[in-house]
Amino acid sequence: MFKYLIPLIVFFGLVILFIFGLNNDPRLVPSPFIDKPLPQFALPVLGQPEAIAGVEDFKGEVSLLNIWATWCIPCRQEHPLLVNLANNKDINIVGLNYKDNEIEALKWLDDLGNPYDLVLSDVKGTTGIDLGVYGVPETFVLDKNGIVKYKHVGPLTEEIINDIILPIVEELNQI
Repeated sequence: MFKYLIPLIVFFGLVILFIFGLNNDPRLVPSPFIDKPLPQFALPVLGQPEAIAGVEDFKGEVSLLNIWATWCIPCRQEHPLLVNLANNKDINIVGLNYKDNEIEALKWLDDLGNPYDLVLSDVKGTTGIDLGVYGVPETFVLDKNGIVKYKHVGPLTEEIINDIILPIVEELNQI
């Protein structure tokens, strides 16, 4: 009789596991980099392949590192918000163009506006992997020493910018 209950117990166990999984927000995946420095990297500047930049180039000020791509539909949705955020002089916005075509990326920025103070090109995606990126867009807030203070997975919204990112930036700028 017990052998007939085993499949039923396994079934209910899986149902409970699936219900638990469906109630978790995938954007709340914790980053192993919180309160740690980003890994060192050196990437070409978009449109200037002879110019190489990395984490050291945006230390010294609070920075927002936004990973984006032209093939990413949510990136297009968040882009106007980044353009508006660029008017906020309290933050340095760095873009990391991920697994993309340079010509298309430059056209995107020309057509939609360029909110970035610096745009790096990660054509092969290796730096993105080192940063723990598993989908774009993703956004990191870094303090003046390049330490990650916040990571957001998915497109930014006005609420996330106003309620989370800008207060973090304001606090970090006072330190």
